[in-house]
Amino acid sequence: MSVFTKAACAIVTPFKEDLSVNYDVFAQLIDFQIENGTDAIIVCGSTGEAATMTEQEHLDVCKFCIDYTKKRVPVIAGSGSNCTETAIHLSEELASYGADGLLVIHPYYNKATQKGLVKHFTMVAEASKGCPVILYNVPGRTGGNIAPETVAQLVKEVPNIVGIKEASGDIGQIVKLMTLTDGNIDLYSGNDDQVVPLMSMGGLGVISVVSNIAPKAMHDMCDKFLAGDVAGAAKIQRDTHDLFENLFSEVNPIPVKKAVSLLGFQAGPLRMPLTEMEEAHAEKLEASMRAFGLIQ
Repeated sequence: MSVFTKAACAIVTPFKEDLSVNYDVFAQLIDFQIENGTDAIIVCGSTGEAATMTEQEHLDVCKFCIDYTKKRVPVIAGSGSNCTETAIHLSEELASYGADGLLVIHPYYNKATQKGLVKHFTMVAEASKGCPVILYNVPGRTGGNIAPETVAQLVKEVPNIVGIKEASGDIGQIVKLMTLTDGNIDLYSGNDDQVVPLMSMGGLGVISVVSNIAPKAMHDMCDKFLAGDVAGAAKIQRDTHDLFENLFSEVNPIPVKKAVSLLGFQAGPLRMPLTEMEEAHAEKLEASMRAFGLIQ
């Protein structure tokens, strides 16, 4: 069984002015997502600023999300690290908290060989005690690529490695991946502007940044595609493109935290080294949100 289908929100983590986690607002954001049709929540991913959290904060934020969501939608917790032992520890803990799945990124900075990646992901998955694992391939952030051959080997050999979030942007690589696995992998787009193309190759949906502010639109895009309304899905893909461009006018999650604040939530500041959005970019973002009908 797939952990989820359609659109999952890679949710932001709201902070107070003193940079501690604002759990009251986090609860509001979770409720907003569920009430507006999101199909799953990804907690402590790149968009959630997990890289700036202590290990204990990371665990606490994930546990809060799992407990507060109460199985209303699946919760997939980020548990990757460039250190295999750290990734194992996070995965063991988060699986024990009741996470519905784990999102495990390619180990960043270390730039492991493909042989090393097989060992890394295998050890992490085995430590997860059967909890479903979704690999996360995002070469632009990690400096390394999970080759299609590596994914195919892992899916064949490790039962609880069930999916991949593909954010390489390389459609040819994704075609090869689906060919080598004979489509027997849960494929999710990691890029909001490539959802329909990836779903045409057998993808089940998207792990989305745009869903933070437009969860219904992202859900509807995937829902229409899976229901056979490809033209309707493609129209939403086109209609959300301006939002996407402005949400990535600066490094994610700088713009999306600004966008969440524009919706009326107290998302708070960013943790360094991320800095506040440039005024000119923020004005364009606000205009695109207004044009889409998200704000007045």
